[in-house]
Amino acid sequence: MEQDRYFQFPLDNALEMILIFDSEGRIRYANKKAKLLLEYENWSRCTIMDIFPGKFQDEEGDLALNVPLGSAEEQDMEAYRKNRTCFPVRCKVFQDDQDPTIYYCMAYDAAERNYLINQNTQAGQEMEAALKVKSEFVANVTHELRTPVNGILGNTQALVEMESDQKKLNLLSLVERGCADMNAIINSILDFSKLEAGKFTLEPREFNFRNMVDYVKANHSKKITEKGLGFFVTISPEVPEFVIGDELRIVQILNNLLSNAYKFTSIGKISLEIVKTAQMKNKVELFFLVIDTGIGIDKADQDKLFKSFSQVSASTTRKYGGTGLGLNICKQLVELMGGNIRLDSEAGKGSMFSFHIWLELPQEEGIDKVEQRDPRAELRKLQSMQQDNGDMQNIKKFGEPENLKEIQKDMSKLKLSVEMENWEKAEMFCETIRQLTEEAPREVKSAMLRLKMAVQKADYDKTMAADELLEKELSKLTANTGDS
Repeated sequence: MEQDRYFQFPLDNALEMILIFDSEGRIRYANKKAKLLLEYENWSRCTIMDIFPGKFQDEEGDLALNVPLGSAEEQDMEAYRKNRTCFPVRCKVFQDDQDPTIYYCMAYDAAERNYLINQNTQAGQEMEAALKVKSEFVANVTHELRTPVNGILGNTQALVEMESDQKKLNLLSLVERGCADMNAIINSILDFSKLEAGKFTLEPREFNFRNMVDYVKANHSKKITEKGLGFFVTISPEVPEFVIGDELRIVQILNNLLSNAYKFTSIGKISLEIVKTAQMKNKVELFFLVIDTGIGIDKADQDKLFKSFSQVSASTTRKYGGTGLGLNICKQLVELMGGNIRLDSEAGKGSMFSFHIWLELPQEEGIDKVEQRDPRAELRKLQSMQQDNGDMQNIKKFGEPENLKEIQKDMSKLKLSVEMENWEKAEMFCETIRQLTEEAPREVKSAMLRLKMAVQKADYDKTMAADELLEKELSKLTANTGDS
């Protein structure tokens, strides 16, 4: 009796209904949960067929088990209360090992579970509908924005052809650049919206890979070299001439990475290197490296870069601009092409973005074995980058011969830009000189600040006076260094 009491306590207080019935369907035992949910008072007159009509009886109304016994899979059923209302349950039925005339039914109320499933389904449908509305809204807004922007751009370009006054042409070039920037932002928002909604699809076609790289190089070469930076593009001989892929999106990725490198680099060089790293039958993996000697990114901030609407800091956004969408879009495009993108960087020591993608070869024949990239080659590349960064430290360290030579070179370019009334380029060279004189004595920094303020105001006379003052302060330091 004591042992029976120990077994009965957990059955009575179980969180699910427990019913024990015999081969005629009569209920022998119902725990507290079953009594609470089913509301029967006289269980001696209740059968399992009353509670689960159709599941435990044949056409004559006798007991017939129409559910699998001892199944690990729960069955969906309807349990009927005494007042003949019903509710959904999930249950299992077992047969007693020692007495085959005794059966156990364990069931729990599935109403709450079904409600949550329905709620989740409804929430999913509402979310999908909201994404659709948002996607359509973004598409409409970007279209409406693009129309006036292109109108302004077209009229500006027409005015450029008609105008001969240099000052007016400078203003028109700023409007033209603003329109181009606006179109780039609109395209980024539209691409992000499509990617987020899962409606973005690649459009692969056959194209000449080297011609594509030449096009990218031509787009960036002029502005990079005008900034006083070196620009180097290397394509491994193993890279096939013709491939099948989405040329437009590969160009978009490279344009974004090179634009970032240009934006955040004032001294040194930018390199693009492309190598073939693997081939499997008619598919080839290409590995891209975009290396710069710019401001670099602290390890703690690198995770932010590939997230939507995120930049390293608010000050970076204020100083360099941007929506924070570019790298997130690049990441998703690379992943759509079967690859991934990563960053290796240190604050003040430049950055190296690398990504790989899979493209198809136009020819049917291929090779069965996979050619894996040599990790040692990548290590050599990293070591080469570190060596370049070591050289860059000499340029950045004020007073070093390389540093003073670089300052003189950029000051000459700044004066030439001022003489041509190209204040935008003058500001660019001014920022480079500012970085080169960060460690300079107070007198040099003061002269540099006056020069920067004059350039920002586009004041020719004050700029020339400030330039002369800076030249004088630099000459004093050079003379003192020579005497010592």
